Amino acid sequence: MFRLLQDAFSQFVPAVVGPWTPLVVAFVILVGSWYGAKLAARLIRPQFVNHIPRVSVAETLLSVLRAFVMVIALFTVANVLGYEPENVLLSVTVLTAAIAYILAPLLGSLINGLFVLVNRPYEVGDLIELEDTDQMGYIREITLRYTKIHTLENTTLVIPNDSIHSRDVINYSEDDERSWLSVEFTVTYESDLEATIKTIETAVSNIDAVVDGGPSIRMGGNRYPASPTAFVTAFGDRGTEIELRFWVFEPYHLIGVRSKVFRVLDAAFADSEISLAYPRTHHVFDETSGQATVSFDGSTPPWADLAGRADRRPQ
Repeated sequence: MFRLLQDAFSQFVPAVVGPWTPLVVAFVILVGSWYGAKLAARLIRPQFVNHIPRVSVAETLLSVLRAFVMVIALFTVANVLGYEPENVLLSVTVLTAAIAYILAPLLGSLINGLFVLVNRPYEVGDLIELEDTDQMGYIREITLRYTKIHTLENTTLVIPNDSIHSRDVINYSEDDERSWLSVEFTVTYESDLEATIKTIETAVSNIDAVVDGGPSIRMGGNRYPASPTAFVTAFGDRGTEIELRFWVFEPYHLIGVRSKVFRVLDAAFADSEISLAYPRTHHVFDETSGQATVSFDGSTPPWADLAGRADRRPQ
């Protein structure tokens, strides 16, 4: 077939170009395959995206399709230039073995990239957190070799897939974007406990970013209240310890929502008789505490000599 193509091409090209005919045919095949593969990938991309929920997997399959077309084109070019298929396969086998030995780390990264695409731990646009470094950001790009993350510090983080595949990744955007947050604080024992809980839950429910009610939210096999809920966790040394648990609609501004919750609670406590507990020390002196020498005018009190005597209190 390729010989017929070469003979037909020679009939329409002047004899001067005759010796260069195989090279011209090879060039035409390579260029046509390259742009043909790009055009085919562009045409079938909508169908891929509609049938494959993950954009990164669809893009990877399209890249593999283009690579497959170019491999066939290279074999075709080799045949046009006079190489027999058996020799081509043998050369490719030897070359592949050498490349596999030299590029073993890269191949390992590609394999881990396949695991990332198959296991689907995250998708382009998801908000994730690397637990070991506490870095958060949005997934910008997923390839067979690396994952590109746009961090919240407006920087780009590129992580090889063989590294991110073995790390703990928290995905805040998968399935249900609502996230569960909690804040803890301590109120004094003088505060009305029931009134405190009601004030806390009502104040936080008025924040726009907080889920203020509705059906309970399922996590695993359990259901949790959707509205903000305050729990008494302990009676501490300084007061009653309370933990407030609440849901937010989106996980993209957790620090801002937490700050808003504290500010709203501070305003609510200021308008009520609720007081936050803080460390205080109360010193009590009685008849068992000994005697202290105190003077305001520099004179020595008559009992100052008692300070050096031995302690005769019962032990």
